[in-house]
Amino acid sequence: MAALNWRGLGWFVGLSVGLAWLCCAPLWLSEAGLADPLALPLMLAMMVTPALATLIVNRWISPPPGGIVKATGLGLGKGRRWGWYWLFAWTVPGLVMVVSPFVSALFGVYDLDLSLSGFRALLNAAGAGEALANVSLWPIVIAQLGVALVIGPILNAIPVFGEEWGWRGYLLPQLLPLGQWPALIISGVIWGLWHAPIILLGYNYPTNPALGVVMMTAFCVLVGIILGWTRLATGSVWPAVIGHGSINAFGGAVALFAREGATVDTIWATALGITGWPLWVAIIVVLVLTHRLPVADPPDRALQGVMTVKPTY
Repeated sequence: MAALNWRGLGWFVGLSVGLAWLCCAPLWLSEAGLADPLALPLMLAMMVTPALATLIVNRWISPPPGGIVKATGLGLGKGRRWGWYWLFAWTVPGLVMVVSPFVSALFGVYDLDLSLSGFRALLNAAGAGEALANVSLWPIVIAQLGVALVIGPILNAIPVFGEEWGWRGYLLPQLLPLGQWPALIISGVIWGLWHAPIILLGYNYPTNPALGVVMMTAFCVLVGIILGWTRLATGSVWPAVIGHGSINAFGGAVALFAREGATVDTIWATALGITGWPLWVAIIVVLVLTHRLPVADPPDRALQGVMTVKPTY
């Protein structure tokens, strides 16, 4: 059994977390917080920190014997059906983001309005409401969702690569000596806690930022298992990049279906909240029941070499 690379892991986690807090420091020092004009560029910079940590560790701290490209999954994928994993990553995470408000509405924690009054209010605020006053907004919503599906994962791939190259490209394989499930869960926990400097400012969970760190960590564990599965099954980090990009592309769906003036408590509602988690859990359960998770025979030999036990069925 391969041993954990504690030196590389320690440096990677320390750099990723430390640089994330450094990026967010101006927002903590600003009275405006997330309303500061620098918030967006600083958050984009924060997303790059895991990739920067990956580069530093693999280049100078603990270079992998097979090279950084192979070790971190920068190839397009291996195996006869690797294209299906790309398709899964492109579509399924985004579908969960769209469906989750409806599921939350069934639990009574999301004020769903099929007349799209909340979306109309957003258009009014943008100055487009008068031109669309007597027009059904559903064709516009469907068109927006279609555009998000087609190009959203690609447009978001650039910023989310900064995260995924770290979490699924480097961290997950490094933890595989512990076994697939521990590696998937621990990498998800680290990913979730890495968000703390921005979550504590009210991002994603504005109603309760402190609890939001716990919520974000749980969310990242669930999503990380799914994205990590694509990484292990293909030997490539790119399906995880696409899947993460799909999630971000459909993040605004929550605003499309809410009633005008309604407050969305993401502790409970949407894919981020408790009532949305069953959707992620359902995907994981299906992968387990169909013997796709744990990955029995990863196509990447670099990953095979650090597996503790190959599952048998």
